[in-house]
Amino acid sequence: MILVMGSFRLPAANFDKALPMMAKVIAATREEDGCILYAYSRDVADPEVIRVSEKWRDRAALDAHFKTAHMAAWAQERAELGLSDRDIRIFETDEGVAV
Repeated sequence: MILVMGSFRLPAANFDKALPMMAKVIAATREEDGCILYAYSRDVADPEVIRVSEKWRDRAALDAHFKTAHMAAWAQERAELGLSDRDIRIFETDEGVAV
């Protein structure tokens, strides 16, 4: 299993403009084969930080995700939003243990 975790900064002034763009890429990604979880969330302590959480069946599914039209569109759209401090990492893991 592959986990993708990270964050990026989005100026608060651009949040409302970004919402429909993020909703579109989230909906399309959740339909992809191998996508188990794909979510963005606003940090409660710092509303300019967006947290990224993804869970994929395997690396092949994630690699295919990077090549989709909706990811290419999102890359173009986010360039206009002033995103910064992007730090997203890929982890290979097992199913984990419930706590």
